[in-house]
Amino acid sequence: REISNFGLPCILINDGSGPECSEALKTIAKEYEWIDLVEGDENRGKGAAVKIGIIEATRKGFTHALQVDADGQHELRDVPRLLELSKKFPDAAISGHPIYEDAPLIRYYGRYLTHIWVWINTLSTDIEDAMCGFRVYPLTETLGIISRYSVGDRMDFDPEIAVRLCWQGVPVVNVKATVCYPDGN
Repeated sequence: REISNFGLPCILINDGSGPECSEALKTIAKEYEWIDLVEGDENRGKGAAVKIGIIEATRKGFTHALQVDADGQHELRDVPRLLELSKKFPDAAISGHPIYEDAPLIRYYGRYLTHIWVWINTLSTDIEDAMCGFRVYPLTETLGIISRYSVGDRMDFDPEIAVRLCWQGVPVVNVKATVCYPDGN
C-alpha cells in the first residue's frame, strides 16, 4: 500500500510461495490494478525473482526498474530520492547504502567482508554496499548482463549484478537509505 503513494506500476514476483502466501498475493494483485503478479511455480531464489522482474519490466517497455525487497527492511520514504537520482543520472545504477541504526552487528560485519571482496573485484570503492536490495537498474544494461552471463539466482545476485554493472562501465550512484529490521525478519 505504501508504494502506491509514488504512482508507480508494480511487478510483484511470487517466487514459488506456499498456498497461503500465494492466495494473499493474488488477493493483493486483484485489489490493486497497478500491481501485476508474476507467478513462479517453485522457489528459485531472490536473484531469480529479481531477474524475472527485470525481464518483465523490459517486456512492458520500461527503461528502469526500482527493486524493493519484500521483507520490510527498506524505508519507502527513500523511494523519491532514488527515483530523482535515476532521472538525473539515467545511465547509472542507483544503489541504496544502508544506514544502520539498530541492525544486528553480525549483519554489519558480514556485509563488510562482502564489501572487501567487491572492492577487490572492481578495483574501486564505487559500490558502497553491494548487498542492498534497494536499487534502480537501467534495464538495457542489466538485461544485457543477465542475458549473457549466469548471474546468481539467490542472495548472490545483488553483489554479482553490481560488480558486473561496474565491469560494464555503468556508473554507480550511492544514496543513503534507512534500513530497519522488523521483528521476526
